Amino acid sequence: MAALKSPSDIARETLKQLAARRLSPTPDNYQALYEEIAGSASPPAFPAAALRGILRVMPGQTPAQKRLLNQLEQAIAQQSWSTLQSVMVGYANLGLTPADASLAPTPLEVEAAHVPQRLALALARLVDNTLPALGEEDMRLGDMATQLVGMLRSDMPTVADTERMLADFGHRLSFAAEEQGALRTSLLTLLHLLFENIAALSTDDDWLHGQVQALLAATAPPLNLRRLDEVEQRLKDVIFKQAEAKLHTRQAQEQMRELLATFIERLAQMDESSSSYHSQMEQCAERISQADRLQDITPLLEEVIRATRAMALSSRVARGELQDLRERAEARHAEIDQLRQELDRASSMARHDALTGSLNRKGFDEAVQREVARAQRQDTPLCIALLDVDDFKSINDRLGHAAGDEALVHLADVTRQGLRPQDQLARYGGEEFIIILPDTVVDEGVQVMRRLQRELTTRYFLKDGERLLITFSAGVAQMAGKDDISDAIRRADQGMYLAKRSGKNRVVAA
Repeated sequence: MAALKSPSDIARETLKQLAARRLSPTPDNYQALYEEIAGSASPPAFPAAALRGILRVMPGQTPAQKRLLNQLEQAIAQQSWSTLQSVMVGYANLGLTPADASLAPTPLEVEAAHVPQRLALALARLVDNTLPALGEEDMRLGDMATQLVGMLRSDMPTVADTERMLADFGHRLSFAAEEQGALRTSLLTLLHLLFENIAALSTDDDWLHGQVQALLAATAPPLNLRRLDEVEQRLKDVIFKQAEAKLHTRQAQEQMRELLATFIERLAQMDESSSSYHSQMEQCAERISQADRLQDITPLLEEVIRATRAMALSSRVARGELQDLRERAEARHAEIDQLRQELDRASSMARHDALTGSLNRKGFDEAVQREVARAQRQDTPLCIALLDVDDFKSINDRLGHAAGDEALVHLADVTRQGLRPQDQLARYGGEEFIIILPDTVVDEGVQVMRRLQRELTTRYFLKDGERLLITFSAGVAQMAGKDDISDAIRRADQGMYLAKRSGKNRVVAA
């Protein structure tokens, strides 16, 4: 093609070539053909805008990264491809090759390095959460914590300052933690001595022994807030039942005293009547011995007969009253014994199932309310698992109800041993159990229940030398936001029903 000198000629030829080559008339195609026809090429435009967009999202936390990002910004401003290439290579080699002496941070850079903001805030929260457990006795520790938290929550805390203040705080904290541990051990020892002395001073008071045993169990290390809450609720219920039983006992004792007073009064009346009767008989005998005629003896005999009849009638009435008093006394004794037995049961099993030792419905309602409130307050997951023993009726029909009860006890024991300390087992009714799983999402809850199923397959239930495999079907539901606990239980029940329908010994997430 002949060289074209005029720009207008080059432009006309460029349009002809676009049509001949069937190219779209875009600026890029036009520029390429124009340069081809003119026999010259313009240098490519520097992508400053695109590079600045990359610069904004590249990390710049370490001194080396910050230095390379400054160089990259200068390369973009100068539109220097060579500097840009050098910066890209240096950034790519960070952490992959041995540190170059030219890239190593200087001591001044290390001293001025800043702690990442997320790490600083996490350390500040850690210090805030540590102080309440140490009390307020150590004022110096509180001042150090306030200074440390203030520095960590400042705009740019340096690594050097953070390291120095953390070392001082940790040194002081070790002494405070040791002192708190010694105080707790001493207080627990004193409480145990107090409880044991109370029990020793009340050898005949069974209900008080129940309270003491509960307190001793609750204060046995390691301490657990859930255990303390349970015992607190349990003792409140026991105290209420004790007050009610004590009132009934006092009433029964007062009635017993009234019965005894009436009994003594009747005995005195009988004795008085008997003395009067004997005196009257003696007088009649004396008068009969002095009588000379039969007519004088006849009225005396009538008087003796009347007195004897009156004495017999009085004796029958007194005997009937005494019999009634005895029956009433026996009834009061039986009532007092029943109250004592109810009080003993209240002391030991206020919120627990008498057969399996797991929580009963009342204990479950209180426990799940606490866990729901905690989960909503701390925004943590909470799962409810509902399980039902498979073919439980066949066990009862073939081996008897006593064997069925033993099977439930076996299931509860294996389940409790396979759960975490914070998990809680409750008997929901019959052969149904419900498990509270704090800090657990639904997938983890399903895995927990499957692990319990595997554990039951390795631990057979033995009855009269026969090994029985106990299985269960379960549904697992996770609390969602402000979800009501009844909704979660209903969904878990639906999951359990589907597990039954799909072949039993299964776990279904609801």
